Amino acid sequence: MDIFELMEKGGHEQIILNFDKETGLRAIIAIHDTTLGHACGGTRMVDYASMEDALKDAMRLSKAMTYKCAAADEDKGGGKGVIWGDPKKDKTEAYLRAYGRFIEMLKGRFVTGAADLNLNEADGSIMGKESRHILARPKEEGGSGNTGVITAYGVFVGLKACAKFIWGNEDLRGKKIAVQGLGAVGEPLLGYLKEGGMEIIATDINEKALQVLQTTYGYQAVKPEEIYGVDCDIFSPSAIGGILNDRTIPKLKCRVVAGCANNQLENEERHGRMLHERGILFAPDYVINAGGVIQAIDEEQGFNPARVKMRTERIYERLLFIFETAKKEGILPLEAANRYAEMRIREVHKVKRLHVPE
Repeated sequence: MDIFELMEKGGHEQIILNFDKETGLRAIIAIHDTTLGHACGGTRMVDYASMEDALKDAMRLSKAMTYKCAAADEDKGGGKGVIWGDPKKDKTEAYLRAYGRFIEMLKGRFVTGAADLNLNEADGSIMGKESRHILARPKEEGGSGNTGVITAYGVFVGLKACAKFIWGNEDLRGKKIAVQGLGAVGEPLLGYLKEGGMEIIATDINEKALQVLQTTYGYQAVKPEEIYGVDCDIFSPSAIGGILNDRTIPKLKCRVVAGCANNQLENEERHGRMLHERGILFAPDYVINAGGVIQAIDEEQGFNPARVKMRTERIYERLLFIFETAKKEGILPLEAANRYAEMRIREVHKVKRLHVPE
């Protein structure tokens, strides 16, 4: 594996390998592009099968963060931290604080939030004892707290944009939606869907949670594998990525795919094309689920909930612009989203040549 070749292919600026012999911490920080500003992205902890798997995950996700920040009109670049370890055995206080120290060494070139796969606000609080550059910490510590609710709100706003484009009216009342995953974002999304008068069908791999939440939100529960074939208006992937593929797309009976999950398409070009050929509108995931990133970034200015809500509501206009561009130019919505993000990076790059004294 030639790391420099991978970096050249992906357009990455920097890969930092971190090892602490005292705690056993192994971590990779990938910085993709900092044209718009310092790198921003979450940190996840996974017991990867190999270093190569950890590296590729960090590089893939850091590039996605570049596009997510650019498409959200945020002046931040893309980065990602991955910790290679077993969350059940390795996650001690010293281990997390060691990671915080590595983040601090970068002096703000990379800022991160710990509310990602196998890490939470409490873990971020521990990391934050060693670094000023940990975002989305508990509100009690001056952070903005959990980002799940605002992410769900952004997705709900995005659903209205999808309805406007497909049916000519943003009113979601009476529309049937199939929600896959009721976790940190999927559960609060249910509240917005219920308030919006939608008919909800839902599933989750945690059958107990599925049944408990059913009492609160009044949805029809189905088995995880059955969710793909539900006859609905909108299919909303809100759990893991890569679930839209050769096997699942032919089962879909919807007009729109729009949800909270990252990297929903197993293969962006192939499966984005498959959805299009079946007449299904795909809301690019990194555009519709940007609310959490918007909240985390806002912390750097001093968290302002009203400002975060306002910026998140812009997802509506941004998605409509992307859909109209895709229709006009005969391209996929994801291609239109990518072009929008790349355009912002190019335009800002033109200005960055002007020197401003510190």
